[in-house]
Amino acid sequence: MSRSIKKGPYVDPKLMKKVNAIQAVGSRSVIRTWARASMIMPEMVSLTIGVHDGRRFMPILITENMVGHRLGEFAPTRTFRSHVGRSDRTTG
Repeated sequence: MSRSIKKGPYVDPKLMKKVNAIQAVGSRSVIRTWARASMIMPEMVSLTIGVHDGRRFMPILITENMVGHRLGEFAPTRTFRSHVGRSDRTTG
């Protein structure tokens, strides 16, 4: 179920405070956050945000195409190790 229009998009207040502070200073440092459910806002474009994936922070450069998506969509939490195919098995 989506969030109601009346409430508006969810953005972690602590994250927005960090974004506004970085923009005021004009630095290019990485903003580290655990707020994977936060919506990407237009103010975040061209910033690098380190999103926690459960064990490390993945640096993500925010572009215009990402606006409206969630931060967690760009930092996968599971790593896929491919299935062993028939030709890859060793007979022994």
